[in-house]
Amino acid sequence: MNPTYDWYQELSKPFFAPEPWVFGVAWGILYPIIIVTFAYVFYLAITKKIPRIVALPFVINAISNLAFSPIQFTLQSNWLALIDILIVVVSLIWAMKAIWPHRKWISFAQIPYLLWGTFATILQISITLLN
Repeated sequence: MNPTYDWYQELSKPFFAPEPWVFGVAWGILYPIIIVTFAYVFYLAITKKIPRIVALPFVINAISNLAFSPIQFTLQSNWLALIDILIVVVSLIWAMKAIWPHRKWISFAQIPYLLWGTFATILQISITLLN
């Protein structure tokens, strides 16, 4: 067996924790949206069609999003994962506000990500407090 999988399976979880396969489906839908919209923001910033500072929360979000799994599953640190997921959600809200005056559709496109991120944050808070 996979020690990381075993570790996560043994954690106490709230009643609303989804089955593991749900995470794969959710991220399978969200990652293409994130990749396309974030890449477009970076393109706009690099080509000076928007101020470069607008891209900053997108950078922070991408880094914190990619850091979550190693923190949660390799370091097996619920508290650090909780801090990280809070950074993900806060930086996403910041990103949505920052891009709004320039490309509203990008903010709208982030709504599913924000909903999932909010759910994931509530889940992580619950797992952290239960363990």
